[in-house]
Amino acid sequence: MNIGTLIEGRASSDIISVEVGQTVRDAVRILAEKRIGALPVLEQGRVAGIFSERDVIHRLAEEGQSCLDQRVGDVMTSPAITVERATLIDDALALMTRRRIRHLPVIESEAMCGFISIGDLVKSRFDEVQHEAEALRDYITHA
Repeated sequence: MNIGTLIEGRASSDIISVEVGQTVRDAVRILAEKRIGALPVLEQGRVAGIFSERDVIHRLAEEGQSCLDQRVGDVMTSPAITVERATLIDDALALMTRRRIRHLPVIESEAMCGFISIGDLVKSRFDEVQHEAEALRDYITHA
């Protein structure tokens, strides 16, 4: 299965994001309110980076509370590592593992059409394995 199948039915307008000029304080508020771990950061409609819990923690440890008044664009992880709709789920999982990241923007024609987490991929993979196991049980039972 590929990423396109995974995000099918999700509206890109439902993606929660921030702009590079917003403050870290604003982005932290969104993370807390929505109970999410990361946000894509946009600049003129394109993905400029990712802002995550890790970014906040590193900056707080280095600079203290003053980092909360900085622009997200100065704190985010950039450039963002992205995938396309055609990317296989196993390839995306391998990329996340190799790069030690937990979120990926999905890009189509230079625009973000989805935002996935490692949890989305693990759940998809788990469902696939469960389906295969059930098919094997049915085959053995009815053979």
